Amino acid sequence: MRQSWQVIVIGKEASRVSEAQALDYVYGYTVGNDFSNRTWQLDKTLSGGQWCFSKSFDASAPIGPAIVPKEALGDAANLSIRANLNGETMQDSNTSQMIFGAAKLVSFLSQAMTLLPGTLIFTGTPAGVGLGRSPQVVVKEGDVLDVAIGGIGKISNRVVYEK
Repeated sequence: MRQSWQVIVIGKEASRVSEAQALDYVYGYTVGNDFSNRTWQLDKTLSGGQWCFSKSFDASAPIGPAIVPKEALGDAANLSIRANLNGETMQDSNTSQMIFGAAKLVSFLSQAMTLLPGTLIFTGTPAGVGLGRSPQVVVKEGDVLDVAIGGIGKISNRVVYEK
């Protein structure tokens, strides 16, 4: 289980932009809940050692509740970020703790591909992911994950297994 992510929303076409210019291409931000299918991720006979299948299953990356324009948000690099599993706090951090900020991510990705308006970039997650805990925390069917980022909002997702 991976959880709370700040999501960058690209506002205008970005190709080979510098880190200094990168935020000019950002429209705003939203909240994302990134789910991983650990069976696909950890079993190399299924995944071939690649994460694409574990990150690309149906309903694996819900976002919301709104896209907040960067001008309305203020400093997106200093927002509280919290994730709860069934009401228990699993992650309580700040976007300032992210390893790579929005400008670095937008600039880096734009060196290899053109980012179009509406492109979503999940930024990364703070400490506290379930697989890194002792004992490990694995979500089960019926669990509820809440993710909130200050100034943006909160999303809540119930885990439903595919039939």
